[in-house]
Amino acid sequence: MKSNFRISASPITWISLAFLLLTLPLPAMAALGGDVASVHQDQAHMKATLKSTQAGGYTVHEIKSSTGTVVKEYVSPAGKVFAITWHSPFIPDMQQLLGTYFDQFAQAAKTQRESHLGHRPLNIQEPGLVFQNGGHPRGYFGRAYVPGMVPQGVDVNALQ
Repeated sequence: MKSNFRISASPITWISLAFLLLTLPLPAMAALGGDVASVHQDQAHMKATLKSTQAGGYTVHEIKSSTGTVVKEYVSPAGKVFAITWHSPFIPDMQQLLGTYFDQFAQAAKTQRESHLGHRPLNIQEPGLVFQNGGHPRGYFGRAYVPGMVPQGVDVNALQ
């Protein structure tokens, strides 16, 4: 006995299904404010190696790619990424690294660039975000952190 199984659905059903799939939450990339579990997603995205070490009051997850990019994600005892630093031959994907803080960064960067002509490092100092970068082609570096998430006793100036 041969079985012909066929699914019949109206266009509205297919549209509803597509809408449902688009609205489901997607796993977040490791980013500023993200949780420690997402660090491995950054590692996979960058096709890089990961080395984790304990430091005073936090864990450092160092991600190194074959292109020479090094991203360090600093994770608090609560399991949240409170700071990131990078050294890279090119400007890394800031939307990936900053996650939900990207829009705040983009607006502050736009404001700073409009008020200062020419090329210069960004130095954003806002209550909810600090972002600093600099460098030149083949030698970019920077850091970003959320002041309210930094564990007590951690000196952000020592993060590199």
